[in-house]
Amino acid sequence: MTTTTSPVRSETDRPGITPGTARRVTIASFVGTALESYDFYLFSYFGALFVGPLFFQQLGPVGGVAAGFLTVAAGFVLRPVGAIFFGHLGDRIGRRPTLLLTILIMGLSTGLVALLPTYAAAGALGGVLLLALRLIQGFSLGGEWGGSIALATEYANPKKRGFYAALPQLGSPVGSILSAAIFILLYFILSPADLVAWGWRIPFLTAFPFLLVSLYLRWSIDETPVFRELLLKGKRDAFPVIDVFRKAPAAFFIGVGAAVLGIGSYSLMNTYMVEYGTSVLKFSGMALLVATTIGGILQLVTIPLFGGWASRIGSARVVAIGAIGTLLVAFPMYFLLQYATFGILVASMIVGGILPTLSWAALGGLMSDLFPGQIRYSGLSVAYSIAAVLTAFVPTITYALGQATGNAWWHPGIVLVVMSAITLVAALFAARRKPIIDEV
Repeated sequence: MTTTTSPVRSETDRPGITPGTARRVTIASFVGTALESYDFYLFSYFGALFVGPLFFQQLGPVGGVAAGFLTVAAGFVLRPVGAIFFGHLGDRIGRRPTLLLTILIMGLSTGLVALLPTYAAAGALGGVLLLALRLIQGFSLGGEWGGSIALATEYANPKKRGFYAALPQLGSPVGSILSAAIFILLYFILSPADLVAWGWRIPFLTAFPFLLVSLYLRWSIDETPVFRELLLKGKRDAFPVIDVFRKAPAAFFIGVGAAVLGIGSYSLMNTYMVEYGTSVLKFSGMALLVATTIGGILQLVTIPLFGGWASRIGSARVVAIGAIGTLLVAFPMYFLLQYATFGILVASMIVGGILPTLSWAALGGLMSDLFPGQIRYSGLSVAYSIAAVLTAFVPTITYALGQATGNAWWHPGIVLVVMSAITLVAALFAARRKPIIDEV
């Protein structure tokens, strides 16, 4: 298999690949990213509301909140290690078997959180085990997103790559909606005492049945035509991760920058804003979960639309438009949030979510266009994981900035503007490059 920038061929010139096949593979990719996001956001809400009181109560209220945010951040620390490990496997043994392994590790490590002892039951042991499981989650996440995007785009018609690359991104709002919905349900059916005593374990136990569904769907699909061609012609790289930096260093740095806003905005909105909204703006936890759920539902419609737009005008341009829009609304949005009504909260979550969603929806297409097939899994995974690490401490940094400024209304806006500017610069560089087309 060779990699070129030649004109795109039609769907009928790609033997054995039908639109139905591409859709089936994309569904398998989407379900995996949905489970990944469900597990991630489950822990994000848990970290904001429960980790401090349950596992780090000896640190006091402020220390417990900080410990909860740092435990959330710990899930990002091993992502680059997982990206290197699973990226190598994905480019050497294939996309399908590697994705089966990542989802298995992710599902098990999430489900086991439900079985942990709290500080009241076992002292510091529960916190140590919680941190260990979070690190394992991060390790598996390092190989999940890149593989899912590679799986979807390597089956898709290159002319529709932007659209098919956006569909796995639906996993993020779906995971956010499911995780928020289960906590909302628990708020309705359990007393606060029962929720703290044992109810918090229920969401993590649901990871086990979701894992079985994800494994079945990924087991039922074939390896991508791009990787089969690499095998057939002996074109696999011996050390694909090293070759990312040797063959495509500029693409790597562009990919990192392009991913910052999409990942970081979710950490800001779904983790920091939950704690900030309850402690400073005095919203109830229920109101914040409902607001984020409404924003997530709207993304179910907008992500496919933005993906279709990316196929027409280019993924990099859509990412740039999202970054510009977020830059413009960041400070006005957080100013309005000081007028604490539920309507303003929902409007802020919608506006503050939709504009970064432009960058998020088109991110997979932008990054897939950057890397050739021989190193695509590694390139996507490592670049994305580095961006995840860079944004892992967004809740902690924003919290510290809030403490230093007396929770001035503009302090979250500074963080959002910086992330938007980084992504805008990267997207502009990406727009100047010709997308890589795999000839299969």
